[in-house]
Amino acid sequence: MHTETTEGVLRVTFDRPEVMNAFTADLAADLAETIESAGPDTHDAILLTGEGAAFSAGGDVQSMAEREENVREAYERVERTFGRLAEAAMESRVPIVARVNGDAVGAGLAVVALSDFAYAVPDARFSCAFVRVGLVPDTGGSFLLPRLVGLREAKRLAFTADFVDAGEAADLGLVNDCVPEDELDETVEGLLDTLRARPTRTIGVIRQALHDNLGREWDDALDHENLLQSQAYDTDEHGEGVAAFLEGREPEF
Repeated sequence: MHTETTEGVLRVTFDRPEVMNAFTADLAADLAETIESAGPDTHDAILLTGEGAAFSAGGDVQSMAEREENVREAYERVERTFGRLAEAAMESRVPIVARVNGDAVGAGLAVVALSDFAYAVPDARFSCAFVRVGLVPDTGGSFLLPRLVGLREAKRLAFTADFVDAGEAADLGLVNDCVPEDELDETVEGLLDTLRARPTRTIGVIRQALHDNLGREWDDALDHENLLQSQAYDTDEHGEGVAAFLEGREPEF
């Protein structure tokens, strides 16, 4: 995994093209740590993409074949790796953008689902492939898929492991759009420019509100929203936004 920060964007490239950027447990933990390292004081966004022909083929099956562990050991490994990755992505205070340059399978699909924005090339394919190796969707997949595509479609994807193309993925809501390959960078960079111009700290709070309220009943969700909004009123970002509006200028966040 290669990382660099340019113009406030933490750019992460999965760099195992010889195995279609498959995730080992160590790689999942490293990605979690990388996401956790980004904050609104230092970063405006996180960009995830793959090297070569794939975004990520998901869990490394060769690594699976080499494991010798009992259920408790497996739980502890999953919790500190793929589970930690899902938690880091959901709790990030910096928006995450997936530049889907090719197939996103299994945990790779889950990482796309965890991202706030995802744009895919037409040749990219998506599969919730866990069932093919007798596993349950992880990396937050069992939680996010029904919320993104609906329960019936989530069951279809998870039970069958069928591949869907980028156009269908966009129709289902797995990605924001299917973009011609020669327009992918322009689309993604345009989005990153927009995110740079917005108050990252406020985006983090909005992200928190949306994610925290996924599992709440209406009364609790509204109370949480009210709390976060009252805190937002007391921020520099709010003060600058109001001042810029009244002065007829662009805000400087």
